[in-house]
Amino acid sequence: MQATIIGFDIAKSVFQIHGEEPCGKKVLSKRLKRAAAEQYLASLPPTMIGIEACGSSHHWGRLLTEMGHEVRLVSAAYVRPFVKRNKTDARDAEAICEAIQRPSMRFVPVKSVAQQSGRALINARTMLVSQCTQLINAIRGMLAEVGVIAATGQKGFGQLAALLDRADASVPASLLPALRPLLQQWRTAGAAADAIETQIIADAKAHPTMRLLMSIPGIGALTAHAIVMAIGDGKRFKSGRDFAAWLGLTPLMYASGNRTRVGHISCKGDSGLRRLLVLGASALTRQAKSRDASSAQEHWLHGVLARRPAKVATVAQAAKNARIAWAVLTSGRPYQAKRCATTVAA
Repeated sequence: MQATIIGFDIAKSVFQIHGEEPCGKKVLSKRLKRAAAEQYLASLPPTMIGIEACGSSHHWGRLLTEMGHEVRLVSAAYVRPFVKRNKTDARDAEAICEAIQRPSMRFVPVKSVAQQSGRALINARTMLVSQCTQLINAIRGMLAEVGVIAATGQKGFGQLAALLDRADASVPASLLPALRPLLQQWRTAGAAADAIETQIIADAKAHPTMRLLMSIPGIGALTAHAIVMAIGDGKRFKSGRDFAAWLGLTPLMYASGNRTRVGHISCKGDSGLRRLLVLGASALTRQAKSRDASSAQEHWLHGVLARRPAKVATVAQAAKNARIAWAVLTSGRPYQAKRCATTVAA
């Protein structure tokens, strides 16, 4: 019998294939190496193939789509409930095959090479910035052990770097061989991060959809680039709230009987994009504290700040910006701020 639904458990070198008929009868179970798995799937007629959304899954999705198959990527969290006791590759493939047949299952769109390349730029910049922070902290800590300290921020660290460059007498000579390589690595990583950021900003300014997103207060070139690379045109989401929930900016909820408890935000989904939205929202929060509201959005933020802590208001603004970004993406129109009623009356 020919399998019409296949669960494909991918890995680095060994792959598991589980095939079923529409009635649910198992007709195929194979464990193949990478080259053999690709050849075998290429020899099959057009089939529905399910893959767990993980490393290299988008590559396999593109490859199998070119072969004529219907590819469905499903989140690992949605596959796990279908895994029977004693996890194995065969049972993982069977669970994937079962999960993709659920009528209410939500799937992950296959990303293009351009989208993955754009996300790689963002991830590389994030890693380089993180390394710069680690190197700064390491250098500061080693100098503090010998009584050399400076003010916080880039200006203070610049003073420490100058001491190391001229081999100041306040820094023990025996410590220089340890600190100078770290300082050179910080400069190299910082220059690379700046170059990537320049490339991202240039790409965002040249992209029409990203320019539309940049019209939203609190969303700059980096955030606009990250949004488009993550979700494309945004039509995979039914509403702006679905997009905010995917980012982890909506609260967790527990309901049982007549009792409903709303908790903190879920923090699920793309953590890097969520961080960028929160950073942009924090800038809006600082501005709102220092000036009167001139638009309906600022008036709303002032109201939230009046009754909730600043951090809560910042996350609320980030969730609001996510919904606005989805509306701009799906409508194709730039953001237009509404003037608040008090300003119009004046």
